Amino acid sequence: MIPRYADNAIKIAPSILSADLSRLAEQVKEVEAAGADRIHVDVMDGCFVPNITFGPVLVKWLRPVTRLPLEVHLMIAKPDDFLDAFAEAGADSLIVHVEGATHLNRTIQHIQKLGRKAGVAINPATPAVMLEEILPELDLVLAMTVNPGFGGQSFLPGTLAKIAAIRRMIDSVNPDCELEVDGGVDQDTAPRLIAAGARVFVAGSSIYGAPDGPTAGLRRLAGSVGG
Repeated sequence: MIPRYADNAIKIAPSILSADLSRLAEQVKEVEAAGADRIHVDVMDGCFVPNITFGPVLVKWLRPVTRLPLEVHLMIAKPDDFLDAFAEAGADSLIVHVEGATHLNRTIQHIQKLGRKAGVAINPATPAVMLEEILPELDLVLAMTVNPGFGGQSFLPGTLAKIAAIRRMIDSVNPDCELEVDGGVDQDTAPRLIAAGARVFVAGSSIYGAPDGPTAGLRRLAGSVGG
C-alpha cells in the first residue's frame, strides 16, 4: 500500500495518458486495487499544448468504473468553457493552468461553486511567484516537472528549486493545499521530489509503461517513497 508520512500523506495519481486505452477500465481497476489514491486525466486541446486527448465523455464513462477521485488536468486554452461539462461528467477536482486562465480568480470561484476541488498548474518556466495571489484560494498546486503536452518525457531537475519555493509558500499561507508534481516521476526522481516538498505524484509511464505491469510499477514507485 502507499506509505503515509506523519500528517502529510504521500499520494500517487496514475495518469491514464499512458494507459492502454483498449483496456482502460481494466487498467484503472488494477491501479485502484494496487493502492492508487486518485486517477489523473490529462485533457489537451491541440492549442494550449501540441496534442489532443480526452473530453468530458471519457470522464463520464470512467466515473462508474472506479471509486477513486477523478482529477482532471485541463491543459486547454479556454478552460472556463468546459468546467461545467467536466463537473457534470463526474470530475472530483479540476486543475487549470496559471498560463491559460485569463481571469484566474473567477475560474477558481467557478470551480468551487460547482462543488469541486480547485487546483492550479504551473509550467516549468513560469516563476513560482505567479501563484502568490491565488494560493490562499486553492486546494491543490500542480507543479509541472516537464513541459506539458506529451507523456514519457524526462524529468527537468531545474524544477526542484521551484517546488521547494512553492512548498514554503504553501506552508506560509495555505498549509491545507496539496503540492502535486507531474512529469518524469519514477522511483529515481520521486525521493528528490519529496525532499523538495511534493506530496502527490502523477505518474504515467513509470506505472502504465512498466514492463512488468501497472501493479508492479505502482508498487515500485510507492517503495521509492518509503513503502
